[in-house]
This record gives sequence, C-alpha cells and structure tokens, in this order.
Amino acid sequence: MTDVPSSPDESGLSFQEVIPVSRLPCVVLVGRPNVGKSTLFNRLTGTRAALVADYAGLTRDRQYGTGRIDDKAFVVVDTGGLMPESKDPLAALAEGQAQLALSEADTVLFMVDSRAGRHPSDEAIARQLRKSGKPIIMVVNKSEGQVPSVAGTDFFRLGLGDPWSISAQQGDGVTRLMQHVLADAPTSPEAADLPEDGRIRVAIVGRPNVGKSTLINRLLGEERVLAANMPGTTRDAIEVPFESEGRVFTLIDTAGVRRRARVSETIEKFSIVKTLEAIENAHVVIAVVDAHSDIGEQDARLIGLIAQRGRAIVLAVNKWDGLDVDQREQVRYQAELKLPFLDYAPLHFISARHGSGVGVLMRDVIDAADATLRDLPTPALNRELEAAVAKHAPPAVVGRRIKLRYAHQGGRNPIRIIVHGNQTERLPVSYKRYLANHFRDALALKGVPLILEFKTGDNPFKGKKNVLTGRQIKKKKRMIERSKKSRR
Repeated sequence: MTDVPSSPDESGLSFQEVIPVSRLPCVVLVGRPNVGKSTLFNRLTGTRAALVADYAGLTRDRQYGTGRIDDKAFVVVDTGGLMPESKDPLAALAEGQAQLALSEADTVLFMVDSRAGRHPSDEAIARQLRKSGKPIIMVVNKSEGQVPSVAGTDFFRLGLGDPWSISAQQGDGVTRLMQHVLADAPTSPEAADLPEDGRIRVAIVGRPNVGKSTLINRLLGEERVLAANMPGTTRDAIEVPFESEGRVFTLIDTAGVRRRARVSETIEKFSIVKTLEAIENAHVVIAVVDAHSDIGEQDARLIGLIAQRGRAIVLAVNKWDGLDVDQREQVRYQAELKLPFLDYAPLHFISARHGSGVGVLMRDVIDAADATLRDLPTPALNRELEAAVAKHAPPAVVGRRIKLRYAHQGGRNPIRIIVHGNQTERLPVSYKRYLANHFRDALALKGVPLILEFKTGDNPFKGKKNVLTGRQIKKKKRMIERSKKSRR
C-alpha cells in the first residue's frame, strides 16, 4: 500500500474535514483501473481514506473527501475504474457510480498511466467524457523521473488538450495542477473559523451479504453505494453524509468480515482493517445479522469486538420480511442465546430492502449516540453508587467489608466511570456487572457498554515507622518484664 502522509506536506496541501462541502468546487477523478486515482485522492485529502494497492478494480464505490490548496478548499471524489469493455456486472455497477459522480462535477480529472502508455480503454473513456459537457483536464500520472513534455506525448491523440504530468505517489506536480484547477474558485475560510458540524459517525458492520449497503441506500433513498447479491461487493469503508430526525450523520459502509480461515485475498485483508478502523472511529455501530441464517460464532466475535472497544451498539436483524411466526420466534431465541452479553443493546428486526423498521432503528441510534457522548455529573454518579450499595452491598473478603466510597466520570465514547474504595481489586466480576447494569439503567445509557475502573486508595501509614516517645519506651519495657515474670 502506498504510504500517504496524514499531515500537510511541504507542498501546502492539507486536510480540512469540517469544511461544509455544499458550497465548494467539486473535483472528480476518473480513469481506467489502477492508474492512481485513489493515491491522488489520499494525497489531496491528506488521509488514507481510500484503499490503495497494485490491484485493478479495487475501488468500486465513490468516495468523498475535502482538501485545501493555499486559501481554497474543494471536494474531491474518487471513483471506480471505468472498464467499457468489461462484462463483469460489478464493473457495470461501479461505472454507474462514476457516472453519478460526473453529474456532480465542476471539473473532471481524467487520469492515465504514463508508464503503461495510451490504452484502448483510455480512448473509450475520453469519448464518454467529451459527451458529458464537463470541463476535463488530462492528468498523466506516474511520470516521476520523466520530462513533463515527453511523459504526456502519447496522450495528445485523445483530443482533451495539453496533459498535466504528475506523480500522485510522490506529490510531484500535484500542487501546480490543483492551483490551475482552482484558479477561478473563491477563497475559503480557515477551518478554525468554521463551526463543528456535530455529525454522529455510524459504522454499519456485519458478515458479507447481510444487507449493509442496502440499508444505507434505503436510509438515503438512492443507490449511493453498490449493493449486489454476492459477498465482497463492498471493499472500502465508504463515508456518506445523511440527515434524519433533525440530526446529521456520517454513515460508514464497511466490507463484510468473515472468519480468518476464509480470508485469502490480500485486498480482503485490507478491507477488514478498514472495517476495524471504522469501528474505532465511530460513535455508534449498527451490527447487522441475517435473519435467514443462524447467528454464528463469527457474528458473536465481531459484536464482542465492538463491545470490547466500548462503542455504542444497535443490533439489526435484517431480511425479517417473508419469515413466518415460528421462524421469527426462532430468530429471537437465537439472538438471546448467542448474544447474552448484548442484553443492553436495542434489538431491531428490519427489512433494509423494503424499509420496515428502519425509522425506529435510527431513533435508537440517536439515543445511543447521545448516551455515549454524555457528560455525567459527579453528584449523580455518587447518588447512584450509594443506591446500588444500599440495595446490594459488596461481599466481605477475609472478614473485611469492601467499601466503595465515590465515583466520577473518566471519559466519553466509551463511557468510563471510575469508582474509588478499598480492596476494590477483590470485587468479584458478578458485582462489577451488577454495578454496570445499575448505572446504565439509572442513567438511561441505552446501548452503551460501560467501562468501570476501580481504584483502591493508598494506606497513608504504609511504610511509615511509628516512633515511640521516652515514656512509651519505658512502659513497653515494664510490660515485657511483667510478661517474663508471669511465665516463671
């Protein structure tokens, strides 16, 4: 994978994730597979948001990002490789995504490969682009070490004007290119002058082909991400803006996660890494399982990982439509049996294809996000700790009662509560679970896996020697003498 810096480079490119995208110029990257579109996307946004590998057809969905050059911000869209001659149905779907991106473009960067030279697919794509009526700039990538006037010679015949020679991997010529693209664009305020957008990041995860992409398309009301009845359709983690119930979200469509023994392609391994990153960066995770297949060990492990990372969880059992009463009861039983540790998470039975249950699902997502981002007042925590201990006191250890004195919040997303007392290291797991459930119920923390930390106060007299006064020393000697006499 190409190593792309996550911070501004010496060329002046930097990432501005809080810039409102609706009023920014939109730059769309198109071209045949493996010409470096995702590498340039990562270079322009200063991120590693797009998967990059020496593998044709890796990108399928369109990926959005924002960047800044000098005092001008812009939106950049990465698209899947265009393959006009391909018979692959997924390639056709990826091309449909690229066509949607073209309809939004202010400028199209048509990327070609200097090392491979002009390809018949390049000529077919050039013909399509000329029909779009959009401003097109020919970008000759992978031209590092070459004279710019020579690197683009082979591409003049495409009839799209003078080519621009760059190296997306090294950054050569990228700033000069973007300055040309944005020459007439208005200046943009600095990110520090812009308000936070308050978006809730929602990652949608699950095994392959459980309906994650279909759910996102249903929420958006459009075919925003590829959805096909075959596993492995989604490879990257695609971020999509969304608004519901007066709140703004970033929905993250992730690749399906399978058992390690079944993961053979290097690309799929990269996709799993992106899914784990999406979980780590999310406020809420919607874990999707398939009602038509048993909830298995892989589902339990993946959901257990989400809980371990402390992310708020909403469980969605998809493809609920078409099941009879007995089958539905069996699915409910399987969910309770296989996921007993998820008793705090809202459970929804939905049909992503038809939309049933999806609205209620999003209301619980909002509640879970509000819960995991809450500031919990210390007095309220102490009142609930006192109530929990009064209802069910900690057990005695070696004849000594464990005392829990006070509690305070230690962090958000995940919610972390720190409890102070004595001998807390001897608290049994069952009592810790009882405390977590009490806090969650009393504070209405829906869908949040609480993390409790226990701290034992230090003994102030530990390691200190008690120095006796002269009178105490004489009294000690008299007592010792009396003890000796009594033994005689």
